[in-house]
Amino acid sequence: MDLKQAFGATLRGLRQRKNRTQEDFYIVSSRTYISTLERGIKSPTMEKLDDIASVLGVHPATLIVSTYMEKNNEDLESVLQRIREDLTD
Repeated sequence: MDLKQAFGATLRGLRQRKNRTQEDFYIVSSRTYISTLERGIKSPTMEKLDDIASVLGVHPATLIVSTYMEKNNEDLESVLQRIREDLTD
């Protein structure tokens, strides 16, 4: 799975778990744009990632960490351990 597809799957999964529709993102983006993200066609900018996280009510890092978990088929503890090591070196 490539990075765009992993982000799309992450966004779709979080959106559904938070009971949000693509239309709920109208304040920050169009439904069409959200759809292209979920289908792995486009990648968001950092600013757009922050906006999307705000609508979902999650930290932007949640989207990023979840995306890499999806892409690399890793569990949360493995990813967090790697992040801890990277930040303390």
